[in-house]
Amino acid sequence: MTDPVTVPSADTPAEEFLEVPGGRVHMFRAGEGEPLLFLHAAGGAGAWLDFHRLLAGGGYDVIAPDHPGFGKSDDFPEVEAMDDLVYHYLDLLDALGLERAHVVGASFGGWIAAELAVAAPQRVGSLALLSAAGLRLPEHPVPDIFLMPSAELFHNPPPAPAPAASAAPDIDAVLAAYRDATALARFSWVPFLSNPKLERRLRRITAPTLVVAPSDDRLIPVAHAQRYASRITGARFAEVPDCGHAMYFERPAEFADVVLGFLARNGLSNGVRR
Repeated sequence: MTDPVTVPSADTPAEEFLEVPGGRVHMFRAGEGEPLLFLHAAGGAGAWLDFHRLLAGGGYDVIAPDHPGFGKSDDFPEVEAMDDLVYHYLDLLDALGLERAHVVGASFGGWIAAELAVAAPQRVGSLALLSAAGLRLPEHPVPDIFLMPSAELFHNPPPAPAPAASAAPDIDAVLAAYRDATALARFSWVPFLSNPKLERRLRRITAPTLVVAPSDDRLIPVAHAQRYASRITGARFAEVPDCGHAMYFERPAEFADVVLGFLARNGLSNGVRR
């Protein structure tokens, strides 16, 4: 008699390393149901967050990998640009044995998600873009994220921790943040956080699509989300009030509710939109 398979709960995900061409991917995984690939923003790598927990608790098998060079994933030196990231995630889906999955991407991860849905529409069962980067709108420019104070990413910034006179800097945290920033620059410095060709290719997306923006986004202007929604056939647009760009840190429950409601109406068994 075989032992029953234990599915990691939303509160205690499994932490795994998966071998794909080029190296090892670090990821968290929890929940039961249809597979949901979550592609993180520039921040949030290497962590299982309340937002992930809510999605997993909503009835989905949530897979949250770290991008190449972020968090605990390997550097993948041959993954040099956005098109390489798309093939990297196709390799990841293959390694996981997934023909199709829901894909949810935030900010930089939203850009990857959009490019993935353009390049391989048959692999994306539904698409949720949360304040996605990737578009070049000269009339609504994206400021330099590397110079932006972290408080500007919030509508209501969390209180700063009380200074500890004797506390030494957390060197590991400093080095991890530097590594993440270096990886982000590798993929998005020129052109800055955008692919000028992406907008005209969005017509290739066949998955049901939700585009969500926080109302007070000072990094990716709301006009970018509106443009995504206008260029993807049948896309639904939603705006979450009183929230900054750090959306799934600041308002995880509100963003999870919007995404889960969309996913419930667009199961993988519904087929690909034509």
